[in-house]
Amino acid sequence: MRETTDITAAGATRRRFALAAAVLPLALLVTWDGVRGAGPQEAGGERARDAEAVTQAAIARPPGIVTRAEWGADETLRSGPTTYTGAVKAVFVHHTAHPDTYDCAEAPDLLREMYAYHVGLRGWDDLGYNFMVDKCGTIYEGRSGGLERNAYGAHTEGFNSDTVGVAVLGTYDQLEPPREVLDAIARIAAWKLRSGVDPRARTQLVSTNGDSRFAEGAAVEVEVISGHRDTSYTHCPGEALYAALPVIRTEAARLRSEAAQALAGGGAAAPDAPDTPDVPGEEAVREEPRMPSGPP
Repeated sequence: MRETTDITAAGATRRRFALAAAVLPLALLVTWDGVRGAGPQEAGGERARDAEAVTQAAIARPPGIVTRAEWGADETLRSGPTTYTGAVKAVFVHHTAHPDTYDCAEAPDLLREMYAYHVGLRGWDDLGYNFMVDKCGTIYEGRSGGLERNAYGAHTEGFNSDTVGVAVLGTYDQLEPPREVLDAIARIAAWKLRSGVDPRARTQLVSTNGDSRFAEGAAVEVEVISGHRDTSYTHCPGEALYAALPVIRTEAARLRSEAAQALAGGGAAAPDAPDTPDVPGEEAVREEPRMPSGPP
């Protein structure tokens, strides 16, 4: 048995001893969309319709994710047990502020430098982002533990609970991000968002500290796929990447709708990273940690 730390949907800390085998895949369940009539404007000028019940299912883990071992993460830099959060309600998109002119072959070097910066200079226990995407559309594992479960990141001030942070290597302020980048983010969102969530909709999060644009304890309605700037005082992500978020939402919704249709038709689908489930009989000790401010 091994010790882990869980952050629940209420922003609580839970210490548990659990067999790894007890973590059962919970994704790929088809449920009715929990947020209706609140989605962003689509191409046809209509929001997600109340009259049409939209089914959304999580897709299988995208193939080809470059693991921490593969991009050369120094695990001796990381400290403490992995901290987990609950079912993912929202995805925050970031940029890393690298020049857009880098070569994709340089991505592992950039990741190692950023990892060392987050831990060595910012004092965090691990890389802040859950996942990173390079300009070629390659997805990289970020914070440890995020492939199997929902790791609690340090990416969005006050809104790290029940969310995933995806950072694009680059800035993409004036240069439009490649379609490969947008599709990669959409695949992460379609995989990680809890079943039943429409990526084109809105959801409610609660600010866990006052380092964001919202006071601690404030209930905030955001897009299910949002930019860092939506909740923080930052220009992140860059203008062109931020303007492309509707494209990401539409593609993620398409992927999840196709997954739901496949399940409804009896098609087989591989299980993805499960939500962080409760273990029967456990007592939860709730204490909200103060997370450091997120990256730019």
